[in-house]
Parts: sequence; structure tokens; C-alpha cells
Amino acid sequence: MKAAGKPAQVHFAYQQIADEIEAQILRGDLNPGDQLPGEAELAGQFGVTRSTLREGLRQLESDGLVHRPSPRRLEVAVPQADQLTTRSGRAMALMKVTFHELWQVTMMTEPLAARLAAEHGTADEINGLQSLHAETVAAEGMMKRTISLDEDFHTRLADMGRNRVLGLAREPIALLLFRGFEQIAPFAPKFYKRQIEAHSNIIAALRDRDADRAEKWARMHIEDFWRGAQIAGLEDEIALNPRALS
Repeated sequence: MKAAGKPAQVHFAYQQIADEIEAQILRGDLNPGDQLPGEAELAGQFGVTRSTLREGLRQLESDGLVHRPSPRRLEVAVPQADQLTTRSGRAMALMKVTFHELWQVTMMTEPLAARLAAEHGTADEINGLQSLHAETVAAEGMMKRTISLDEDFHTRLADMGRNRVLGLAREPIALLLFRGFEQIAPFAPKFYKRQIEAHSNIIAALRDRDADRAEKWARMHIEDFWRGAQIAGLEDEIALNPRALS
């Protein structure tokens, strides 16, 4: 399969190359596993130097759309979830989204994630979540460790629901929102214990296969987080600087 090139303008030509090849991948003209032509051939198709072409290819590699199984072979790839998450997270950060905007969406995604986890999660996955929860209990009062474990808890919960669209949609939103914990904790000293209580009840609901109760506790958990954000005066604050997602 050949990538159909067309002459690119000199100004930001490397970005135009990346955009054109990305468009071909999204249209299905290029499929995962297809090998791209060599650098000399691609440079000729786009009417640019090889150094300009390489910049465009590096952009595609960074976005996870192509990879090199060997130094001289470049293939179309399926981006990994974490690459897509970082990309969309940066976009939201650059747009200066607020905690309030993130919370509004999270109120929909996290309860749904808990419901689907109760319906589809395996016993082993629930046990793994319980072990993670035990680490959270042990980390009470340790802010950075708690933030990391909380992100892991909610990501695993979403993965248990077997809905990849939900996973991709919620991840960057939840990461931006939950990192507000560091700003909330000094204003809400009981926040650690309330988080532990919510996670514990979500796990209990998963074990009972009670989707309604799992959804209810997830919603209460996010509502509680928002009360903390309000106490800390974060409602309309910008959630995160883009550099923090690097």
C-alpha cells in the first residue's frame, strides 16, 4: 500500500505531511500493518527534502499512528490508549478548561463506569481492585501517593466495564479533575477518609453485582469531590497547565 502524496507548502510542510498521512489512515486508505514507502520515495511524492519528511514522520510516530518494527521499515499502527489520552488531555489543558466543566462530564462517565464494572468485571479484577484499595488505605495522608492510587482505581474500574469508547473518553477528563485533589486536601481534612469510604462501598457493590448501588456510590463520590472543590474555591479555576501532562 502506497501513501499518496501531493506537493506540500514550504511553511510547516512537515505538519502538512503528517496531516495528509493521518487523513489517509483515518479514511482507511492505509491500514494497520501497511508499510509506508521509503523516505526518498515519500519525499519525492510530497516535494520536500528528506529532513522535512522525517519531521513529519516523527510527528506521526509521536502520535502513535506509525511505528518502526525495524530501522528501515515504517508501518501504520493503532495508537495506544495512553497516547490518545495524553493528546486529548493536552488539548483540553490548552483550551484552559475549568474544574466545573470537567466535573459536569465526570458526573456522567464515572457512575457509568461503575455500573458497567458491576455488570462485567471478573472476580479476579474485583480482587485486584480490593488490593489496590488496601494500598490507598495505607497511603492515607500521603497526597501524591493517594492521587496516583486514585487515578489507578478509577482507570481499572472503567477497564472492567469492557467499553473502550468510555475508557478513552473518560481518562483525560478524570485525570485532569482528580489531580485537583492536591488543591482540595488542605481545605478538606476528612477528604482522605471519605474517598476510602466511597471506594470501599463501590467494591462491595461490585462483589454483590449491584450495578445500581455501584453507580450510586460513584456518583456520590464525584459529588463529594465537587463539594471539596467548591470549598477550595476551584469551581471556575483552570484545571491544569499543559506542561503538567508531559
